[in-house]
Amino acid sequence: MRCPSLRLSTTVIGLVGSTTLLLAAGPEPIDHAVNARIRAEARERSQIMQTLHVLTDVYGPRLTGSPNHHAAAEWAVARMKEWGFDTGTLEPWDFGHPGWLNERMTAHVVAPVKDALVGEVLAWTNGTDGPVRAAAVHLVLPDRPTAAELTTYLEGKASAVAGRIVLVGAAASVPVTFTKPAMRRDYDDLAAMFDPVTPRAPQFGPGGPAGRPGATPDPARLTPRQISEQVDAFLIASKARVRVNDAGREHGQIRAFNNPSFDGSKTLPTLILRNEDFGRIARLLAGGRAVELDIDIVNRWYAEGRTSFNAVAELRGTDKAGEVVMLGGHLDSWHAATGATDNAIGVAVMMEAARIIKALGLTPRRTIRLALWSGEEQGLLGSKAYVAKHFGTAEAPTAEFATFGGYLNVDSGTGRVRGATVFGPSEAARILREIVAPFEDLGIIGATATKSRRPGGTDSTSFNAAGLPGIGLLQDPIEYQSHTWHTNLDTYERIVEEDVKKSAAMIASAVYHLAMRDELLPRFARADMPEPAGAPAVAPTTTAPATPARQ
Repeated sequence: MRCPSLRLSTTVIGLVGSTTLLLAAGPEPIDHAVNARIRAEARERSQIMQTLHVLTDVYGPRLTGSPNHHAAAEWAVARMKEWGFDTGTLEPWDFGHPGWLNERMTAHVVAPVKDALVGEVLAWTNGTDGPVRAAAVHLVLPDRPTAAELTTYLEGKASAVAGRIVLVGAAASVPVTFTKPAMRRDYDDLAAMFDPVTPRAPQFGPGGPAGRPGATPDPARLTPRQISEQVDAFLIASKARVRVNDAGREHGQIRAFNNPSFDGSKTLPTLILRNEDFGRIARLLAGGRAVELDIDIVNRWYAEGRTSFNAVAELRGTDKAGEVVMLGGHLDSWHAATGATDNAIGVAVMMEAARIIKALGLTPRRTIRLALWSGEEQGLLGSKAYVAKHFGTAEAPTAEFATFGGYLNVDSGTGRVRGATVFGPSEAARILREIVAPFEDLGIIGATATKSRRPGGTDSTSFNAAGLPGIGLLQDPIEYQSHTWHTNLDTYERIVEEDVKKSAAMIASAVYHLAMRDELLPRFARADMPEPAGAPAVAPTTTAPATPARQ
């Protein structure tokens, strides 16, 4: 990878609205001596891998509402108190669903051959109440059906599925990949992405900084969720025993998400088989051979999981202690693996960044607050609840809204941080660009600004949606989108230690410098604040500039 020095301008000219020209302030003051100490602490005394070990090997997986997640949150708070953080607590929020945990699953084909099967259980489904040994049957559903077409297909299948283990859907054809995805991001591409004058919008994680809109659905056709719900209702009414889905991914990868109703009575015990096993069984059945399976699933429900928790800890500031700079990531994970790259490593990096500041005896002027969210995987629920409680929105702010200095977020795997996007005016990006410039040699390129208040993708957008400066951090992909994101391969072994140490150093410096500034990170003025996502467009008038276009 090419790594030439990036030339950063110390002054930036930005347009605000359509008529006003502002000159940016002078160069951002950088404490290079502190940066040198941060580098040494991050390199020589890192706690990241030990933190990761506990979060994954001891407490993983950490599904929202589960005992594992609660224990991991309690441990994180206790650990930060051991490091000398001034406060640490679990802040409750209403998840509204019981907790759930898969304790055990075994699956075998017992006829016409004998072999073990590899699968994961769909979350928030019931167990089998003992081993189920039954004949397999395959329902190959019509493609993108209407409700009537699906009903017609299912009619007459009731006797075929009664008492059976039912494979649902055609086996996916997963082609061999001849062109492997890049492990590192290209320098020239990043330089264009973070160009100070004409930046190209960066993407954060698989869905980008605010998710990625899909194609407009045909209202006459059922969505995948509607199809699954109708099939579930049919299988229950027909007294099938177990549902089996195809993971549909290469090399044994499995993504197991959740029963969207969170109600075990609305779906059968459900297993997601790796594509290789699902395809084998489907081919045996298609060839006219009788297939018998043996499946045993033990799941537990936890009523207390209806209340979930964000783990929050602070390093108190000095003369500006009433203002706060935040950093964090989501602690919850899916249950197919131990949630290392998504997102125990983000948590470990952020804990380490704050630990470095404390260990060096630095005295930031603003309070530094670390938040480890739950409910991210179910829709950013924990961070949304926190932002609503503490800050409100630009349209309905709380008292804390005015004293907020930015939130930095990590949630894209093990790759080192390469750049940042902040919700705010171009001046906010200029400040971040200059703060991170001393870490150019570690791979970070720069920063850019966004006007989008559309939530989605990761927790920094919960702040953006409220009109606050959320800062999403772009990382090298490594194996994240291709192998580990939400899969059964997301384990401790997939972490690149040198990358995460570099990320912690860069983030510790950024947080420290934001906490030391004379002024808060610039925000949109009230007149320039973009409309919330989904708000109706307002026609421009002759007396005020139009709302800036969203990026």
